[in-house]
Amino acid sequence: MWNNLSSPMFDINIGVGQGSALSPILSSLYLSPFLYILEKCFENLKILVLILSFVDDGLIIAQKKSFDISNSQLFCSYNILSKLLISFGLVIKHSKTEIFHFSRSQGLFNPSPLDLSPLGGLILQPKDSWKYLGFIFNCKLAFYKHINHYANKAISTVKCMKLLGNLS
Repeated sequence: MWNNLSSPMFDINIGVGQGSALSPILSSLYLSPFLYILEKCFENLKILVLILSFVDDGLIIAQKKSFDISNSQLFCSYNILSKLLISFGLVIKHSKTEIFHFSRSQGLFNPSPLDLSPLGGLILQPKDSWKYLGFIFNCKLAFYKHINHYANKAISTVKCMKLLGNLS
């Protein structure tokens, strides 16, 4: 439908494959109203979280000094998110849901898990490191693990190139 013009309804039994140039465009068109409604729900309920979405990969960020307050806001936002996704005909893969906490504390760092089982999810144990869009984060934002990972990848690439160079 566009303005007052609408096409007749018809069934479609094929989809756009993963990797297609149309896939991110169509998913963005479909998810834009969803993200707008989700942000308005959070705003109306005064749930102070940020939402980032990259096609089919989403992120909810809670920034609080207390892990318990962060976890309660994440629990509420996950509940709203999952119910809204169902109304859009989409689902959350609970097994792919993760939790990660950043901390400035110098002492022992032991954040509490997030229990999503009342919502059909899992009990999420906070991860020690988190890989997102090619970057590896730890809770202190020291990029040692990221640097080590890509340095080792570069070294192994050079070793493979050396082996291939000796084949002639």
